[in-house]
Amino acid sequence: MLLNSMKLNELTIETAHQGLNKKEFTSTELAQACFAEIKKTDKAINAFITSTEPSVLNQAQLIDQQIIKGDQLDLLTGIPYAAKDIFCTQGIKTTAGSKILADFIAPYESTTTDRLKKSQAVLVGKTNLDEFAMGSSTENSAFGPTKNPLDLTRVPGGSSGGSAAAVAANHCLFALGTDTGGSIRQPASFCGVVGLKPTYGRTSRYGVMSMASSLDTIGCFTKTVADAAIILQAIAGKDDNDATTSNIELNNYSKEIKQDIKGLKIGIPQQYFAVAGLDPQVKIVIEQAIKEIEKLAGNKVITIDLPHTEYALAAYYIIMPAEVSSNLSRYDGIRYGLSNRGEDVLSSYLNTRSQGLSDEVKRRIMLGTYTLSHGYYDAYYKKALQVRTLIKQDFAEAFKQVDVILTPTSPTTAFKIGEKIDDPLQMYLSDIYTIPASLAGLPALSVPCGEIDGLPVGLQIIGQQFAEKIILRVGYNYEQGHS
Repeated sequence: MLLNSMKLNELTIETAHQGLNKKEFTSTELAQACFAEIKKTDKAINAFITSTEPSVLNQAQLIDQQIIKGDQLDLLTGIPYAAKDIFCTQGIKTTAGSKILADFIAPYESTTTDRLKKSQAVLVGKTNLDEFAMGSSTENSAFGPTKNPLDLTRVPGGSSGGSAAAVAANHCLFALGTDTGGSIRQPASFCGVVGLKPTYGRTSRYGVMSMASSLDTIGCFTKTVADAAIILQAIAGKDDNDATTSNIELNNYSKEIKQDIKGLKIGIPQQYFAVAGLDPQVKIVIEQAIKEIEKLAGNKVITIDLPHTEYALAAYYIIMPAEVSSNLSRYDGIRYGLSNRGEDVLSSYLNTRSQGLSDEVKRRIMLGTYTLSHGYYDAYYKKALQVRTLIKQDFAEAFKQVDVILTPTSPTTAFKIGEKIDDPLQMYLSDIYTIPASLAGLPALSVPCGEIDGLPVGLQIIGQQFAEKIILRVGYNYEQGHS
């Protein structure tokens, strides 16, 4: 057994796997350590909506029997994780942080959680989120806001704030999230953990409640870059249930990241460092991180031009609500979820949706419906799609010169709870650095790179499509030298 002073819930996936293999502790003890921490601190943090404790402990006992027999263990066998409560999990509540689905139990399993189930990872619970993944602070949840474990007066970021907080608070060893415009990377930055958004189409969206279908991407939160490589290996790949997934061959990410980065060309977009809302202290921390990576790469960084960056936020907040207005039409109280029947079908729709959906969700539905309406489609939606194409072209041109692009993940550290909730435009600006890569469908990684007054700062590493091995390698090499 390990020394009593060691907290099992603080282990990484790598170290936990080694410990299980060596029989230094059991899968049951590992799961119990996570649940003990959840019970101790989650009342204050509110990272979880649903706990799966009884079923997990049963699963852990079965895994322990395999270990005793000497069976070969998958890297994720017995590893406790959490899933953003937008992943369908058969027989377990899936609420999307909304009143309209408060008691919905999914009849099937998402591809991602199914792949983890086959790897014998153990799901300790479903985490809080901005309702239907719409928000940047995890304050827009029907189940109350999640608080940042590093400072309970501040937000953990959003929309995957519950997952980021759960990993930062050592409630689990990793967590699943979704990233539409920054919903993994921004919370990772705010909570001081690693956040990976793969290339659009690298991971399956099947069984994940849709927000904006051309942008939604499945990724993870981990304690180290090496752990992020392990998770990507487990969840990525072609899925016949999701036509947008690619059959491009997966790399051996865990092996690839351990190569050095000498000779890689590092790009710094001049537009990202001229943003008016960039905190000067954040800029200093990011510039120091860039210098460290420059030294590891052995090259001078190259200043690149992404000229349409200034239009990314506006284009995103036209495209995304348009897709939201279509995707959320299914929540009408007729087949499942909250149902508040009226005298006729229309009044039933109105009663159910007005009571079941939050102000932010309604705001986005109305914005999207307006931009898709006759007379406005060409002026708004079509124009936004054209801008999206220009942004993709900007990145394509930049990647002719460089291998990776380094930027801040967020213009600020975690802000106070309630500080921006009444000002949607200020809230939307939180994603100013993450949205361009989302519009272009590129992979991006946020890694902790320093602190300001005890609050973490995240460095964003952006790569070409399906170049996850490169951004993970840069992140890993930086992490090893920085820590």
